[in-house]
Amino acid sequence: MTQIDASNRKRSSGRLMILGFLSPSLAILLFMVAYPIFSLVYYSFFNFSALRPAAGMKPVGLGNYEFLLGDPELWERFVFTGEFVALCVSAQMLIGIFIGYQLQKNFRGRDLLFTALMLPMMMSPVVVGFLWRYMFNSEWGVINYLLTVIGLGKVDWLGQTTAALFAAAAADTWMWTPFIVLLATAAFRGIPETIYEAAEVDGASPAYTFFRITLPMSAPVLFIALILRLIDSFKQYDLFFALTGGGPGSSTETVSFAVAKTAFSYFYTGEASALAVVLLVIIIGLSMILVRHLNKMGERY
Repeated sequence: MTQIDASNRKRSSGRLMILGFLSPSLAILLFMVAYPIFSLVYYSFFNFSALRPAAGMKPVGLGNYEFLLGDPELWERFVFTGEFVALCVSAQMLIGIFIGYQLQKNFRGRDLLFTALMLPMMMSPVVVGFLWRYMFNSEWGVINYLLTVIGLGKVDWLGQTTAALFAAAAADTWMWTPFIVLLATAAFRGIPETIYEAAEVDGASPAYTFFRITLPMSAPVLFIALILRLIDSFKQYDLFFALTGGGPGSSTETVSFAVAKTAFSYFYTGEASALAVVLLVIIIGLSMILVRHLNKMGERY
């Protein structure tokens, strides 16, 4: 019994030591994450404006949520956000996997090329937005210049909703495809060479090797990349702020753009908080579904 008590005391002291080391980080995490989320949910139940704090906070219950979910313009923003996410994430995954598969091979200048490909990811989204805004300028932008060189007409890229959607997707794809390339290359290079050698001995074609060996064995890492890009794309704001400003009109406003506009242009703090909560719930729900599939994928491979 004495040895058991000593072992229990030692285990308890070890847990207390671990808790002592973790407590500062946990306190910071609670303050930086839990408190803002709690405040966001709390404000969403009030008619409140940060510009007029003296007016007080009027409880409205679920009134903000009912107003927002009944607003047809909000659903248009959700549809536009979904179209943007589907377009840019699909392009990034396809291009990133293709480039990553090529970069796993050994060739001269590969490291230099890999470093150059990572540069767009290091830039600020606002800088990328303004850069591509100049490139998509309808009069003297380089994109329209190239179109005229090959005999096509100019396109008002930022003055039409559909064209602006493709312009934003192109800018986001240029910036974040290197992230997929980085993870895909690491996943592909982590596959043992002996598996490829065995497949080559069995006479497997390159296509069979890619779809039956490379993709399945790197699927968990690629799925993580997909989850991260979906979450980040769904809350995209700064790129649209610099590239289109939400125009023409408000047709290229994402949900995150609508949150910022409601909060900092109209100063409807309660409505902005409710919209942010809706967006947060959607992102969390989508993440939980994808993580569940990721866990099943991990068990399979």
